[in-house]
Amino acid sequence: MRIVVMGTGGVGGYFGGQLAKAGHEVIFVARGAHLAALQERGLKVESSIAPLALTRVNAVEAPLATAPADVVMFCVKLWDAESAAAQLAPVLAKGGVVIPFQNGVESHLILRRALGGERVAGGVAHISATIRSPGVIAHTGSMARLRVGSFNGETPEQVRAFADAGRAAGIDISAVPDIARSLWEKFVLLVAMSGVCSLARQPIGVVRREPELRSTLLASMLETVAVARTQGIAFADDFAGKEMSFIDELPPAMRPSMLNDLIAGKPLEAPWLAGAVARMGNEAKIAVPVNATIFAALKPWLNGAPPA
Repeated sequence: MRIVVMGTGGVGGYFGGQLAKAGHEVIFVARGAHLAALQERGLKVESSIAPLALTRVNAVEAPLATAPADVVMFCVKLWDAESAAAQLAPVLAKGGVVIPFQNGVESHLILRRALGGERVAGGVAHISATIRSPGVIAHTGSMARLRVGSFNGETPEQVRAFADAGRAAGIDISAVPDIARSLWEKFVLLVAMSGVCSLARQPIGVVRREPELRSTLLASMLETVAVARTQGIAFADDFAGKEMSFIDELPPAMRPSMLNDLIAGKPLEAPWLAGAVARMGNEAKIAVPVNATIFAALKPWLNGAPPA
């Protein structure tokens, strides 16, 4: 397959690297020092389950430098989603599809507005990975899986072919009949972890150990579950409790990507995480004080480190 990775960070670098290693034509879109390192030295993935070192990769600064693709893995940060989506029409000109593997539950709506619904599928990435240094992706733990699908129950041929290609490359990937539910399942967990870990400036091991922080994690998830029900996603009453059990099994050093961005002084995805729960809760007239407070506390850092 011809695959364009739009945003070669932790998700795009890890999974795109596995597909490139398996022999697929993968074009990595990156910028700055990361792009220069990819062009000069290739891509390295540090991982306990799937390390790799590709000495040569096809890396470009903009998707317009590529020919039409079968699939675009859309992995940019959410604050770049609109500008990145506007560049994709030529890349999808011959019937390709774009699969967003981003945080939040609304990126597919941004892509639909820019490209039309027939070109947009859905995707969920479960992985803890980040750019350790230019050209180097660091993967923490053993979780690394993708779920793909459409929002109308009819999976496009390109999406099925992408899932087949991923499995052949050793990736834990499957096409699911209800990708919206898969997005919300991740969202419940991620909103809580990203928000509470970022407020505490601590990895998940510390957060789940401290009683007050642990209770805040659970309260955040319960609020997001309540909001999900207003969006037609029916979760069982014990869903948040089961997610807490999952959190207890995560590597203690795991840090959500928003905490990494906060520490690095980069913009934050909070408006699409705790901020989205606060917005949707307000629209549905549901009280979500924990997530509203998390978002309010992170607002000074939304555009990066504030002035002293």
